[in-house]
Amino acid sequence: MSKTVFVLNGPNLNMLGKREPGIYGGKTLKDIENDCVTAGSSHGFAIDFRQSNHEGMLVDWLHEADEKAVGVAINAGAYTHTSVALHDAIRAISVPVIEVHISNVHAREAFRHHSMIAPACKGVICGFGPTSYILALHALKNITD
Repeated sequence: MSKTVFVLNGPNLNMLGKREPGIYGGKTLKDIENDCVTAGSSHGFAIDFRQSNHEGMLVDWLHEADEKAVGVAINAGAYTHTSVALHDAIRAISVPVIEVHISNVHAREAFRHHSMIAPACKGVICGFGPTSYILALHALKNITD
């Protein structure tokens, strides 16, 4: 029986494949979803993959994950750097959460160097392109067994 992992994506990630391909690459969010489903199945995970441009929706999904998932991989996009609400939602749930970024945020603009959600997460993976998601699933496998 598969265990469910939520893979949550924040604002503007629906624009992957079009948005700044020099930074984010050419894969679409659907491509990344397909990669996650494939990788997840090798770890015994069913992947519930979602995207929203709305902070409150991400909060609601984190709460839902506490009831329905064994873990969460979240690319909160720009909310990573601004959202106390996401920080608090992650702290409020009992399942492990891994923060994910496609780019190396520490090699970019200074405002991207600080994460509001990292202190609430089990770990952070950044800078490996879309493979960052796969690495997060691997980490969740290791900490949920």
